[in-house]
This record gives sequence, structure tokens and C-alpha cells, in this order.
Amino acid sequence: MAGHSKWKNIQKRKNAQDAKKGKIFMRHAKDIYIAAKQGGDDLGTNAALRAAVEKAKADNMPNDNIDRNIKKATGTLDGATYEEITYEGYGPGGVAVIVHVLTDNKNRTAADIRHAFKKNGGNLGENGSVSFMFNRKGYIVIENADGSTDEDTITLDALEAGVEDIVNQEDAYELYTEPDNFQEAVDHLTANGYEIADGEVTLIPQNYNQLSEEDEEKMMNLIDTLEESEDVQDIHHNLEESN
Repeated sequence: MAGHSKWKNIQKRKNAQDAKKGKIFMRHAKDIYIAAKQGGDDLGTNAALRAAVEKAKADNMPNDNIDRNIKKATGTLDGATYEEITYEGYGPGGVAVIVHVLTDNKNRTAADIRHAFKKNGGNLGENGSVSFMFNRKGYIVIENADGSTDEDTITLDALEAGVEDIVNQEDAYELYTEPDNFQEAVDHLTANGYEIADGEVTLIPQNYNQLSEEDEEKMMNLIDTLEESEDVQDIHHNLEESN
């Protein structure tokens, strides 16, 4: 994993999405809905819901919206029923792509995802066609733009927290855990005074794919097209983006 900064890619995408507040709120709403649906409405015991709510609040999502989606998920408020679906396929140049969606109309969503791939030089595959190329990991970012966080100190604290791997990316430390240990690691690091810039249980590529300038542009267009769908929750890929 060393040498590949997932954080830099996240920052690029977040900057590009700043103008899409409506869609960002919609995705937060779905994250909250599914976390509450799976683990209940207690933020104290449901780590996934707690993380989803914290992310929503960081993007200034109103508390009423947050509460409404928790109630919808737990059956105390009428609303649409959502279904989780995962699509796998290849983008331009053979980049592996996994798309997680949450939809109340799977036929509409399937057509949208298929069109996005076809329009941008990719193709959908069967379930399992690319997922073996990724590992499920807890991912934590601690920013260090000012260089104030000593590498030896954070390494020791990370090991005590059960972190498996830590990568110094100059402006940030990227930490990787087993999925089941993610929340415990976050809590331990927070208790030791570290501010978590980003954190989630996600898919990490085993290897990265470099593309020509032309194919990378097509791949970024594919990502943009997928992100325009209100049903898309997450997009994972193994593209090594150029600087």
C-alpha cells in the first residue's frame, strides 16, 4: 500500500464535489438510513450510524434530516424501502471498478450504471469479477500538514490501537486496520488526542493500474458520470491517478 495515497485522491474528489451539496446530503441520508436499518438507532452502540451522522454533520446536514432518516430506517416514519446492490466491472484500460448503490428502484439504477460504463469505455462484469482484487480494511487519516505529529510517536500509538499498517504521506498519516478493529482504533487514537480527518471501513486495491493520459481522462469521466447518480453510494477502483 505504501506509495499510493488514497487520501490525496479523496481530497481531489471532495474538492470537485463541493458544489453538489444537494447530492451530498442525499448520500448522507442513505448512509444514515442503511446504518440505522442494520444496527438500530442507538448511536452509542451502533458505530456505523455514529460515523454516518458525524460525516453528515461535518457537511452541515440539518439535524431534522438526520433524525428523519433514522426514523424511516427503524420503521417509525413512512418512506421508501431501499435495497443495497453492488456492481462490478472494468473501466477504460482495464481498471477494476466496484460500485455500491442504495436504491428504491433497481431497474432504473441498473440501466443508469450500465449506461455510465458503456458511455465511458467500460463494461460491467459478473459478481466477483473484480472484487478479489480488493481487501476490506479499516482506513483512518490523521493530517500532518504542519509536521507537528512525530512519526515514532504516532506509530507507537497506532500499534497500541491495533493498527496493522501506517503510511507517512508527508502531509498525512494513513492507517489501516482489520474491519472489526476499526472503531476501537478510532476511539483509542481519539482518546490519545489525535484528530481523525477521515475514516471508514472500505475496499483497498491490492495493486494499482496506471493509464495513459487519454484513458485516465475517460476513467475520470466514468467516475463523474457514476457520481451524478443519486443512487450511487461508493465507488472503488484501482486507478493510480497522476498528479
